[in-house]
Amino acid sequence: MRTTEISRVQEYLRKAFGNNRIAVPPPMKADAPIEVYIGDEFVGVLHRDEDEGEVSYSFVMSILDMDLPPLPEL
Repeated sequence: MRTTEISRVQEYLRKAFGNNRIAVPPPMKADAPIEVYIGDEFVGVLHRDEDEGEVSYSFVMSILDMDLPPLPEL
């Protein structure tokens, strides 16, 4: 993914989630995944897809069970 695309997607995510701390730094290697951060916290991976000339991007965020708040007592 080109740097200009990464910048555009970063701006979109910041506006969509109302959070200017979202960062999508360019990867160190050309074939490395595009990581998304909020501040210093890794939150997910960005993918680019091109099909019949149409480009789309998907953001995949995994949430670990151990990061969730505890279940309320019944």
